[in-house]
Amino acid sequence: MTIRGVSDSPPPSISPHKGEEGGKHRPSIWGHALLTMALAFLTAPVVAQSLPYHADPSAREILPGATPVAAIRFLTTADFPPFNFRDAGGELIGFNVDLARRICAEVNVACTIQAWPWEQAANALSDSQGDALIAGLAMTGENGALFDFSATYLALPGRFVARAPDIGLFDANALAGKTVSVRRGSAHETFIARYLPEAEITRFDSEIAALEALERGEADVFFGDAMRASFWLNENLDCCGFAGQPYFRPNLFGEGLAIAVPAGHDAVRHAIDWALVKLKDNGALDELYLRWFPVGFY
Repeated sequence: MTIRGVSDSPPPSISPHKGEEGGKHRPSIWGHALLTMALAFLTAPVVAQSLPYHADPSAREILPGATPVAAIRFLTTADFPPFNFRDAGGELIGFNVDLARRICAEVNVACTIQAWPWEQAANALSDSQGDALIAGLAMTGENGALFDFSATYLALPGRFVARAPDIGLFDANALAGKTVSVRRGSAHETFIARYLPEAEITRFDSEIAALEALERGEADVFFGDAMRASFWLNENLDCCGFAGQPYFRPNLFGEGLAIAVPAGHDAVRHAIDWALVKLKDNGALDELYLRWFPVGFY
């Protein structure tokens, strides 16, 4: 249930704030390095930045009272840092874990959070082992036949990364003849080939390899998943930084992260959507983002 898809319908122009790459955003190539970085985030300096407004403002009118929700049993995994993972003491922590607790507190209901292996988590939700899955399940047609999804709580844009001296001079419309490093076969490669055909694409087997090529001077800029780039930048801020604006492309980069509930369980979904709006309005969602992503990717 981790299908990624690439649409062939292009947006009208290369402008930021339009959408993202589908699929389960799992850090398969990052392994234990992500866990180390996630733990380091707890004490890293914070760069002030707030989240874009992803929650649907109309959810304000969907108060979680018509059909009372006594409790929300959240399911997650323990292998997706910094979203959901176990610390050195075995405690389940992360952005998603904190968000689940904040949602329950906002709706004023009892809350449990149980970790499942990724390959079993969706089935556990289908089998009523929980009320909601907060683990990055992709909003695909296949998953949509089994589950409903909350409003997006975190979009994962594509972003350019440049070496520090070049950040202030960066212009996405002036990349003709410039070398752009990308992960081979990614939607970000497709984006550059489709919308910036005069740029020279240099392909690598992973985002890390593409970013390291930028650091070595083998590429002029990098373009890829902003969240993964932020992990790398957290340890390489002397070298490089984000340049330009985030690019949101739902048809390429996916809808972002949302919470899955069994199809037809509207009371739980409405309660979650209502809580997400409240958490954005009162600043709690921004607070969580800044805590877990000190190198903000928006």
